[in-house]
Amino acid sequence: MVVRVLVLCLSLCLMVSCDTTTNSNCQANKETLQPNPKPLISENMSPGEVSLFDGKDLGQWKITDFGGQGKVHVKDQSIIMEIGNDLTGVTWSGPVLRTNYEINYDAMRLDGEDFFCALTFPVDGSFVTFIVGGWAGNVCGLSSVGYFDASDNETTVKKTFDNNRWYHIRVRVEPGRIQCWIGKRQFVDLETKGKKLSTRSEVEESKPLGISCWQTASAIKNISFTKLPDMQKI
Repeated sequence: MVVRVLVLCLSLCLMVSCDTTTNSNCQANKETLQPNPKPLISENMSPGEVSLFDGKDLGQWKITDFGGQGKVHVKDQSIIMEIGNDLTGVTWSGPVLRTNYEINYDAMRLDGEDFFCALTFPVDGSFVTFIVGGWAGNVCGLSSVGYFDASDNETTVKKTFDNNRWYHIRVRVEPGRIQCWIGKRQFVDLETKGKKLSTRSEVEESKPLGISCWQTASAIKNISFTKLPDMQKI
């Protein structure tokens, strides 16, 4: 009798184990078979605006592997980037355009005294970064132009930023021209023909499109991408 009970218990344990394993495998298969998200940005997209952040999760934004980065999470419909050593950021994992586009987002520095929402973005065959509040907190401009950083080139502008205050950032890329605004004030209007555009090595992992902060905590929200009409067709 005892033997029969032991055999029955062993059989039940094996059934439960198999069922658990089967369910785990099914779940793993479901996750593996989930289709990739539909690209929000593409060469064939119609001119107009699309949202790149729904305020619920990171979506197609991925935490940038700078090494030493702070935690990144979503809270209060914003992407929160905590203080890292030294950079923290997110990088867009989907396709991008290289000209005729505009990016808008709102950014707030929560803690720290350096740049809090640097945007690295493509410009034709190159990349460049719009620095907001760098070099101890008040330098804005493009890094780099002619191998010179935002602190020391023709796009350099100084502005004081307050912590816990939202700022609206707008970057526009058109053939031969980059324009950047903070709020209603234009900070950059650069003709790019014949100029060498590049990024600093520290933000290499932000390519092709990324937002980062340096030794600061930041909040980012309302990220949108607009494909501009082809100027040749206007």
